[in-house]
Amino acid sequence: MGDSKEAGAEASPMGSAARGGLSLLSQGELEEPSAQGSALFLGGNEVKSRAVVKYSSAPPRTAFAQLEEKTDLKLPPANWLRESAKLGPAGTTILGNSKKSKPFSSFGMAYDFIDSVGNDVDVVSDSENIKKLLKIPYSKSHVSMAVHRIGRTLLLDELDIQELFMRSSQTGDWTWLKEFYQRLIDQKWQRKKKSKEHWYQKAILSKFLYYSINGDGAAQPVPSAAEQQESPSSDQTQDSEGVSWPAPFEMASSVSEDPSTSGQGLKNDFVRNILWTFEDIHMLVGSNMPIFGGGRYPAVSLRLRDNNKPINVLTGIDYWLDNLICNVPELVMCFHVNGIVQKYEMIKTEEIPNLENSNFSTKVIKDIAQNILSFLKSNCTKEGHTYWLFKASGSDIVKLYDLTTLCEETEDKYQNPFTMPVAILLYKVACNMMMKKNQNKKHYGTIRTLLLNCVKLLDKSRHPQIIASANYMLSELFQLDEPKKEESSESPLNENSDESYSEEEEEMPDSDENGSYSTSSDPSDDNKAVAIIKSVGELSVPEKYKSIHQIRPSCAFPVCHDTEERCRLVLNYVLEGLKSVDSSIKKESDLPAADPSTPIPLKYEDESTRGSPEGLEKQMALFLDKMGSLQKRNYSSQSGMIPGSWQHKMKLQLILKSAKAYYVLSDAAMSLQKYGRALRYIKLALQSHDTYCCLCTNMLSEVLLFLSQYLTLCGDIQLMLAQNANNRAAHLEEFNYQTKEDQEILHSLHRESSCQGFAWATDLSTDLESQLSVSCKCYEAANEILQFSDLKSQNPDHYVRILKRMGNVRNEIGVFYMNQAAALQSERLVSKSVSAAEQQLWKKSFSCFEKGIHNFESIDDATNTALLLCNTGRLMRICAQAHCGAEDEFKREFSPEEGLYYNKAVDYYLKALRSLGTRDIHPAVWDSVNWELSTTYFTMATLQQDYAPLSRKAQEQIEKEVSEAMIKSLKYCDVELVSARQPLCQYRAATIHHRLASMYHSCLRNQVGNEHLRKQHRVLADLHYNKAVKFFQLLKDAPCELLRVQLERVAFAEFQMTSQNSNVGKLKTLSGALDIMVRTEHAFQLIRKELMEEFDQPKGSETTPAADSSPSLNQEEVIKLLKIFESRLSALLLQSIKLLSSTKKKTSSNIDEDVVFKTNKQIYYQLLRATANKSASVLERIEVIIHLLEQLAHGANAAAVQ
Repeated sequence: MGDSKEAGAEASPMGSAARGGLSLLSQGELEEPSAQGSALFLGGNEVKSRAVVKYSSAPPRTAFAQLEEKTDLKLPPANWLRESAKLGPAGTTILGNSKKSKPFSSFGMAYDFIDSVGNDVDVVSDSENIKKLLKIPYSKSHVSMAVHRIGRTLLLDELDIQELFMRSSQTGDWTWLKEFYQRLIDQKWQRKKKSKEHWYQKAILSKFLYYSINGDGAAQPVPSAAEQQESPSSDQTQDSEGVSWPAPFEMASSVSEDPSTSGQGLKNDFVRNILWTFEDIHMLVGSNMPIFGGGRYPAVSLRLRDNNKPINVLTGIDYWLDNLICNVPELVMCFHVNGIVQKYEMIKTEEIPNLENSNFSTKVIKDIAQNILSFLKSNCTKEGHTYWLFKASGSDIVKLYDLTTLCEETEDKYQNPFTMPVAILLYKVACNMMMKKNQNKKHYGTIRTLLLNCVKLLDKSRHPQIIASANYMLSELFQLDEPKKEESSESPLNENSDESYSEEEEEMPDSDENGSYSTSSDPSDDNKAVAIIKSVGELSVPEKYKSIHQIRPSCAFPVCHDTEERCRLVLNYVLEGLKSVDSSIKKESDLPAADPSTPIPLKYEDESTRGSPEGLEKQMALFLDKMGSLQKRNYSSQSGMIPGSWQHKMKLQLILKSAKAYYVLSDAAMSLQKYGRALRYIKLALQSHDTYCCLCTNMLSEVLLFLSQYLTLCGDIQLMLAQNANNRAAHLEEFNYQTKEDQEILHSLHRESSCQGFAWATDLSTDLESQLSVSCKCYEAANEILQFSDLKSQNPDHYVRILKRMGNVRNEIGVFYMNQAAALQSERLVSKSVSAAEQQLWKKSFSCFEKGIHNFESIDDATNTALLLCNTGRLMRICAQAHCGAEDEFKREFSPEEGLYYNKAVDYYLKALRSLGTRDIHPAVWDSVNWELSTTYFTMATLQQDYAPLSRKAQEQIEKEVSEAMIKSLKYCDVELVSARQPLCQYRAATIHHRLASMYHSCLRNQVGNEHLRKQHRVLADLHYNKAVKFFQLLKDAPCELLRVQLERVAFAEFQMTSQNSNVGKLKTLSGALDIMVRTEHAFQLIRKELMEEFDQPKGSETTPAADSSPSLNQEEVIKLLKIFESRLSALLLQSIKLLSSTKKKTSSNIDEDVVFKTNKQIYYQLLRATANKSASVLERIEVIIHLLEQLAHGANAAAVQ
C-alpha cells in the first residue's frame, strides 16, 4: 500500500531517551523535554530536524514480536480487538484512520498548549495533514484543509467535504459551502464509497499489529468507560463504513450534546503531541504512529507491505516524515503475499529517501514545506477567518478560499461551525497572554487584536459571557493607575511583526515576482479564491514564495496621546461589556416590579436645607452608617442578578473599571483647571462605586481605598470651585454636559442602584459656604473610611494627604467665617455692642481653626500648624477690634476685653513660633509670624498709649505696660533682615522709638520731685529720639515723620533749657537745638524732591488723576510742619541773639561767639523777610529754609574752625 494511512497505529513516544524506554504518562501529563531531537544527514543533503515530546498518553514502549514465516495474517490473533496492558490504548487507535478526521483536531492541541499558540509555533496540525501537504507535488490526490490564523500560528485541519456534505443533508449545516462547491467546483458531486480492498488492508494491518505484541495472546477484554457508553459489548466492531473504535479522548456528553459543537472533537485525540522543528519551521504535531522498542531495536516503527507492490515515492515520503516527526531512527518492514508473512527488513531512516522506486530529495521536501508555509502565511491574514485550502483530485492547481467571507454572504453569517472554536481559541490565547502581561507588555497589541477578532466573530445575543469578558480584558490593557507612556515606533509593541493581523486591514497586493501565485480571474471559478498556486510544481522551486512572505506589523498597541483618549477607550470597552451582561439578564427583570403598598418617592429636595451644614451632617451620618455596614450588608440588585453568577461577577469588575476610568478623567480635568468637567467625572466615578457597593456582598480593602481616593479628589474639586467662583457659569456648563457613552453607562448603573449614595458630595452649589462644607465633608468621609477599614496603617501616604487637605479646607472655612465677621464689624458703624451673629461667626471660625490645627499636629506638619495658629491669632485680633467702639471717641479707654483678646492673639503667635522651632524650618512663615506678633504688641501698646485706661490703672502702670509691649514689638521686628518687608520693619522700629521718646518726654514734663526718675526719663527720651531719627533717615518715603521727630527733639531741648539758669548752659542747649534744626535739611530735601515730582507730573499728562500723586506726602501736613519749623527756628535764633548779645556786654569779646552772633542775626533777618512774604508757595518756602539751614551750618563750621 502506498497510502499514508498505513502509519496510523499506536505505540510509545520516541525521543533521545527512547533507547532506555519511556515511562508511562497519564492523560494530560506533560513530559519535560530533555535534549530530544537530532540533525539527520541524508544522502549528502543536510536536513535539520528536532522532535520534542510535549505530551504522551502511551504506555511504556514494548518490543515487537517477529512473526514466523508463513504466518497467515488473515486469521485473527487470540488477543485481537481486546484491551492489552502492554498495548494500552493502542487498540483504540489502530483503525483510527477509518474514522473521519475531526475538523477540530488542531484546536484540541492548541487548547492544551496555549502557551505555544500565537507566538512560538508556526503550525499546529495532525501529522497526517502535514504529510499530505508536503506530498502535494507528488500526489494526484485531492487536498481539502481548513486553515485558521491565531497570531503567527496557523491551525490546519482536514476538511472532509464528503463527510460535511453528508451532515449537511441531515442537519442543515454547511449548506452554503455545499452550494458553493457544487456551483463553482464540482457540479456533479456525489459521495464516493471506500473499496473493499481498503477495508481488507485495514483489517490485515490491525491483525498484524496485534500479532506483533509480545505477551499473553489470550488476555480477556477489559472495556473502557468510553466503550461502555458507546457499545454494549466489545465485539461490536463495525458500523456502516467499517470498523469503528472509540477515541482515547472521548468528549464529555455535556459538550457533545451541544448542537454547536456536536461531533467536532474539541479535545486532544492524539497519543502524543510533539514539538517538531523542521529546518526553521516550528510545528506542534499530533501523532498516533506506533513505536516499538527493546533489545536490538530500541526504537523502531513497524510497517506491513505487500511484497508484490514496490514502495513508491509517496509511501517513502510518508514513512520518512513519520520517523522524523517522532524521531525514530529505524524502520522495520514486514513483507507479505496475500496475507502470508514472507520476511522482515530493517531500514535506517536516513536511507529511506534512497530506496529503490522511492527516491526523493529531502532538500526538495524542505523547499516544499517553506513554500507552503509562506503561501499560507501571506494569504491567511485575517485572524478569526476560516480559510479553505483545496486541490481537486488530479489537478495541479491549489486554491485558497476565505470561507468566512463566503459565509457572511449568506442569511446567517454565524452558520460557519468553525466560528465558535476559533473565537474560543482567540479568547484563550489572549487570556494566557494576559496572565503574563506584566512580563510581556510588548504583546499588548497582539492581545488586543486577538480579543477584537474574538468579539467580531461572536454573536452578541448568543455569547454574552465571552463578549463581556473580552471587553473587560480589552479595558484592562490600558493601565489607568500608571503614568502614561508614549509609545513610539521603536516600541517593543511592534516587534514580531508577523504575530497578528488587524481585522480592518486591506489585503496586500500579491507580488508577481519570481512567478508567484496570483488571483487569476481567467477561469470562471477563480474569482472567489483568495490566492492560487497555478502549478504544484512551483512548490518544489527553492524560495519560490520567499519574496512575498512579508508579514505586516498590524498589531501595534494604539498610542493614546492623552489621558482622556486612553480613558475613553477603556469606557467604550466597559460599556460594551455592560451591554452584554445586561442583555443576558431576563427581560422581565429589567425593571423591578412596583409594590402597590409602597409610595413612589419623588425626587424633591428642600433647597434651603440641601446644602446647609445641618443637611450635610445628616447625609454624612447616613453615608458613614452605610460604609460601616459594608462587611455585613445584604445584596440589593434591582435587576434580579443572581449573586455569584457570571453576570454578577463580571458586572462588578466592569463597574469598578468604569469608576477608575472616570477617576483618572477627573484627575486629568483637575490638572487642566476644568473644574466643572472634573466634578462631572468624579460624580460618575462615585455613582459607579455606589452601584458596586449595592452589588458587592464583601467589600475588599482595595476597593475601599479607591473610594477614599475618589472622595479626596471630589473634595479637591469642590474646594477649587469655591476658590474660582468668578468662572462659575463655565464650570456649570461643563458639569451639565454628558456624552452618549456616559449616559448609557449610567443607564446600566441605574439598573442596579439609584446611584444617589454620594449625591451630597457631587452637587455643584452656587453657595461658597456650601462648597467649602462639602469639600470638608468629602475629606472627613475619606478619612473615616481609612479609620474603620484599618487602611490607615497600610496607606500612610494617602492618610497624610487626606489630613493635610482636611486641615487646609478647615483653614479656608475658618478664614471665610472670619472675613464674614470682619465685614459685619465694619457695617456696625455706631452700635456699641457686639452682635450675636458676629459671636456665632467667631465660634465657627475658631472651631475650624482648632480642628485644622489638630489635623496638622497629628501628622507633625509644623509649618501648616503655625499658619493656622497665626490665623487664629488674627481672629483674636478681630475679636479685640470688635470691642473697641463701646464708647465715644473722646471718652474711650482701652477695655479689658481688648486686652484679653490681644493677649490671646499673642499666645497663638507664640505657639506658632514654638511649632516652627527655628527659622530654618520655613523662613517665610517664620518671618510672617514674627511680623504679626510684632504688630499685635505694637497695636496693643499704641491703643493703651492713645486710649489710656486711666479709670482702671495708674499712669505709671500704663506707661510700664506700654513700654514693655513696645520693647516686645521691637524684639520681633527684625530690621536687619534684608527682605521685601525690611522697610516696613524699619518704619515700625522708628515709630516705636518715636512713641517711646514722646512718652518719656511727656513723663518728664509731668514728673515733679523725683529727680532720679526725671533724669532716667530724660536719658530714655533722648535715646529713643536718636534711634527714631536714625531709622527714619534710612527711609526715603517718611520725611514728614523725620521732621516731626526733629521738631520734638527741639522742643525737648527747649524744655530742658527752661530749667537752666546760666547763660552758658542755655547757649550750649540752644546751640544743640540749632544743630538739630540744621540736620532737618535732609528731610526738607526729600520733601522738596517729592513736591517737585508732584508739580511736574500734571504738565506731562493732564488726564492723570490726582490719586497718582505720591500717597506718602500729605501737603497739609507739610504746611503745618513747615509753619511750626519756621516759628521754632525764629524763636531759637532770637534767643540765641539775645543771649549772645548779653554775654558780649558782660565778658570780653570772643571771636567764635562773634561769628555765631553775626550769622544768626543775618539768618534771623532773612527768615523774618521770608515769613513775611505770604504769597510764597510751599516749594519756595522750603527752598528758603534749605538755603538758611545751609548758611547756619556754614556759620557753625566757620566758628568751630576759628
